[in-house]
Amino acid sequence: PNFPAAGNGLAGGRHRRRNIFLLGLSGLAAAIAAGFFLLPHLTATKMEKSVAVLPFQNFSDKAENAYFADGIQDDILTNLSKIGDLKVISRTSVMAYRGTSKSVRQIGKELGVSALLEGSVRREGNRVRVNVQLINAENDQHLWAEDYDRDLTDVFAIQTDLAQKIAKELQAQLSPSEKAQMVLRPTDNGEAYLAFVEAHNLQSALDDLGKLKQAVQLYDRAIQLDPKFVLALANLSILHSWIFHNFEPTPAERALAQRHAERALELQPDSPEAHLARGYFLYYGERNFEGALAEFALAQRGLPNDAQVYLVIGAIQRRQGKWKESTANLEKAVSLNPNDTWPLQNLYFNYQMQRDFVAANREVDRALAIDPKSFTLWSLKAKLAVAERGDLDIAVKGLAALDQETSKADGQSPAVGNPQMAAEVALAKATVALWQHKYSETLEALRLLPAETAAAKPHGFVEARLLEGTAHEKLGQTAEARAAFLKAKEATEAAVREAPNEPSRHAMLARALAHLGEKEAAITAAKRATELLPESVDAFEGPGITEALAEVYALTGENAKAIEVLDGLLSRPGELTVPFLKLDPTMEGLRGDPAFQAMLLKH
Repeated sequence: PNFPAAGNGLAGGRHRRRNIFLLGLSGLAAAIAAGFFLLPHLTATKMEKSVAVLPFQNFSDKAENAYFADGIQDDILTNLSKIGDLKVISRTSVMAYRGTSKSVRQIGKELGVSALLEGSVRREGNRVRVNVQLINAENDQHLWAEDYDRDLTDVFAIQTDLAQKIAKELQAQLSPSEKAQMVLRPTDNGEAYLAFVEAHNLQSALDDLGKLKQAVQLYDRAIQLDPKFVLALANLSILHSWIFHNFEPTPAERALAQRHAERALELQPDSPEAHLARGYFLYYGERNFEGALAEFALAQRGLPNDAQVYLVIGAIQRRQGKWKESTANLEKAVSLNPNDTWPLQNLYFNYQMQRDFVAANREVDRALAIDPKSFTLWSLKAKLAVAERGDLDIAVKGLAALDQETSKADGQSPAVGNPQMAAEVALAKATVALWQHKYSETLEALRLLPAETAAAKPHGFVEARLLEGTAHEKLGQTAEARAAFLKAKEATEAAVREAPNEPSRHAMLARALAHLGEKEAAITAAKRATELLPESVDAFEGPGITEALAEVYALTGENAKAIEVLDGLLSRPGELTVPFLKLDPTMEGLRGDPAFQAMLLKH
């Protein structure tokens, strides 16, 4: 799945970083093979072993069956992805071609494949009609076409048959284990399958907790209808791992992720999706990186073409400080998912952390070529300009352009009707204004912050209150500043109570306490955060937690300790840079210290 906007620009706060998540990985393994294509091969030309499955058209009378057509496409694609001798493009990259006027040759060239599968689906009650055609992307020649008219539960046989015939046409070899995976029937219950497909569709809305909760309910229903539905159990486990990681880091969510993964493995020990689910639980739920990598290696054997598996392996490797290996796996993910900006963003993060600004700019520019109006991508571009040169110009111009889009009468701006994006925009405006010493503008921007910001996550609300308090402080409005900082403290204390082992929440609390002048408590909270997530354990996210400790020391007058921590951070891979430190308002107390200036000069 693609990763929607938000969370990593100036608006998101530098101490939290959007992490890789790979929901929607588990498609359906197919059922028994059935039927044979009646048309002979129209060409004996040897083709490259690569294919993309384009979005299927929904010819059903009811528009709500569109998700069913997408499910059929996704299941066929997943079966093909199990064939190690075949290159298969990920679903995210092909969905952009829904309703496209581009030619087959152009699509094939853009995706880097030799063949395209097109199709349509019509569902009427429990009957399904699927029409497919395989096309040579180099010469637009139809290799074969077929119509299937089956009962609902026979769609699995259709999917298996298609995968086998495409592999044969492209001369891709099928191993015995790959054949065995294809003939597994995921469920005999048609209603369970429909609930699964609808849940899988909702699962792609990774930043929308409401839709994710709906997906949970649908997966639960699928499992109630078929308690041995391994793929539903695996997907549900992955979904709970994501909710635990990104929204609700509570023991209850963690336990649900573990329980469903273990049940899936108990039912089908060789299921790659079940190993994938356990890998996510170990990764997000326990930060057991070695254990997670072992599970993902098992999953990868059965999902050799899955871009997201390469992506999550690369994400873990950088946490281990293995930057070269991480980058290689992320590049592989990009090759399998060329039209999705999220793998490119992850490459950007790798280069940004290593302060390779040329490469980081290259990757974000590649992503912007795919999605030139993405607020998230422009946020990353602006953030990079600040980190590299202390340049706020891209941020200022980008926000001005977004204001123009928002003011359009057609209401087509991406920020219109999107509380999450509206919050990101408001926080970005407030941050940039604060760094420009325009404190009244900071407060004005924060007044536009949607009330929903605090509903799902505490980070946005706390960041807003810290910005608000700092702006009031700079304006000499002491009482208003303290009131804002107290709100931040109250929110973070509640967040810590909810998830006492979440390091970022302790770091937030430490920053709020430091702004209130509660020195000892602030330092204690910041040190607790670094104990929960030391850089020795996580080389990717750990530096941001360490940076919070440096910020606390700077705010509480512990200059020597702040400088020592900052010196270490600048000596290792991380987001922190000298130009950033020259701008950051929280470091103003250090700027008159000769030791701080010497440290900046050193780096």
